[in-house]
Amino acid sequence: MLKKQTVWLLTMLSLMVVLSVYYILSPKTNEVAYIDDGKEENEVVSQDMEDNKDIEVEDVTEDGNNNLFAQIRLQLQDKRSMKKSRLSDVVASSTATTQEKNEALKSIDLLEERTSAESILEKSILNEMDYEDVLVRSKDDNVIVDVQTSDLTNEEVVNIMQMVNDEYGNDVPVVVNTQ
Repeated sequence: MLKKQTVWLLTMLSLMVVLSVYYILSPKTNEVAYIDDGKEENEVVSQDMEDNKDIEVEDVTEDGNNNLFAQIRLQLQDKRSMKKSRLSDVVASSTATTQEKNEALKSIDLLEERTSAESILEKSILNEMDYEDVLVRSKDDNVIVDVQTSDLTNEEVVNIMQMVNDEYGNDVPVVVNTQ
């Protein structure tokens, strides 16, 4: 168990170093990403969830559009890794109560389940449909699916929503956006 935690910690630290160097060396501009949602009649469109509000992607060009989802994934992974690290500190703390430690462990499990479910959905959608890329994000009872494609039919939207419902349950609100 200790070796597993050490590997995890070193992986997260190296990820943070790489991201820090990237942000320090990246050019500073006020450009933001534009996502064309198409707004078809039966397509569900909304703003990002609270969990993803502070994720910003700067300096997106035509070449950068292919990396947009990868950048968002890295930022989300970094944010979740920091949250897991804080929760792990609570678990390892000698001053935390048993209840606080149990809640921290439950939160860590929830984050890992959420990450796993998102990854499974992304792979499933990419395997079933021919899209350039798919990004799935979830928070609480909401799921946002961003699809990198030039055209998304109502049938495809319904199919994506069904896949999300199969993974998360039928009562989960689903948002499907296109880029």
